[in-house]
Amino acid sequence: MKDMRIVFMGTPDFAAAILKRLIDTKRNVVGVFSQPDKPVGRKQIVMPTAVKALAMEHGIPVYQPAKLRDGEALKIMQELKPDLTVVAAYGKILPKDLLDVAPLGNVNVHGSLLPKYRGSAPIQWSVINGDKVTGITTMFMAEGMDTGDMIMKFELPIGENETAGELFDRMAELGAESIEKTLELFDNGEVTAEPQNEEEATYAPMLKKEIGEVDFGKEPEELHNLVRGLNPWPTAYTFLDGKTVKIHEAVAAEGFSGNPGELLDNKKCIVGCKNGAIELITVQPEGKNKMSGEDFIRGRRLEKGTVFGK
Repeated sequence: MKDMRIVFMGTPDFAAAILKRLIDTKRNVVGVFSQPDKPVGRKQIVMPTAVKALAMEHGIPVYQPAKLRDGEALKIMQELKPDLTVVAAYGKILPKDLLDVAPLGNVNVHGSLLPKYRGSAPIQWSVINGDKVTGITTMFMAEGMDTGDMIMKFELPIGENETAGELFDRMAELGAESIEKTLELFDNGEVTAEPQNEEEATYAPMLKKEIGEVDFGKEPEELHNLVRGLNPWPTAYTFLDGKTVKIHEAVAAEGFSGNPGELLDNKKCIVGCKNGAIELITVQPEGKNKMSGEDFIRGRRLEKGTVFGK
C-alpha cells in the first residue's frame, strides 16, 4: 500500500511538518485541503497557510473551500479518489459524507494523549495545566470532535519552563514521526484501533485573548504555567495605570511575599500573588517592544507598593 492515494487536510505549521514527512517519504499525496488564506500582521497582508505554501512548493493541488457541507468539497474529494485521508489541525469538523469517501478511512494526528484534551488547543492547555507529559495520538476520525478509535500513541515530556511555542515545534516533529509509523501499519496490513474511554475525556477549548488576564490572587506556579502556555499567543497580560502590559516570561520568585498585584522590589519586577510572588522576566508595555522586567521598572521609575491589575 506504499502507493496508496492520500489526501492531506491541515492548516498551520504543526500540520505542515506532517505533510513534509509525507512528501519526504515519497507518499502519494494527490491533493491538499487547507483553510482559506487570512490577513496576517499589522498590515493585514493575506498570506497562504503553512500547509498551502508547502504543497504549492511541491506541485500538489491545493483546495480551500470556505464550507464543507455545500457539496463542493465532497465533489473535489470524490474526484481525487483517495484511499486514505490524513488530517492534522485542519480547523473544521469533517461531515460524514467526506469521512465516507476514503475506503481505508481518515487518520487524524492529534496533539494530545487522547482521550485527554480533545479540541482545538491541546498543546497550550497541557502547558497551562502544568502537565509533565503530553504526546501525539493517531486515530481514526469519527463524526464527533476527536472521538474516534486510537491507533498509536507517542509520549513527550514537557520541560519545566517550556513555552507552548517551544512545545509546538517538538510536537510537530513527533507528529511527523507518528504519521510515518502509522502509515507503515497500513502498508503491512497491521492496523488495529482501540476505543477511547469516554469517562476519561477532557476538553481543550479554543484560546481567547481574555484568558490571558493574570489574576495575582493565584499561586506562583499557576501563573508561571499560564504565562508559558500562552506564549507566543495570545499572551498573558496585566494592567498598569490603565494600560496593558503583556507578560512573555515569568518565574516564581523565592523569598518574597506580599499583597496580590503589589510590586515587591524596586530593581526586579517581582509581584505579589497568593502564597508567594512571581517575577516578570520579559514584558511588553502597550505600544512598546519587549523588554526585561528590570528595564521596565527602571524606565517607568516604579516604586515598591505599585499595584498591577485593573
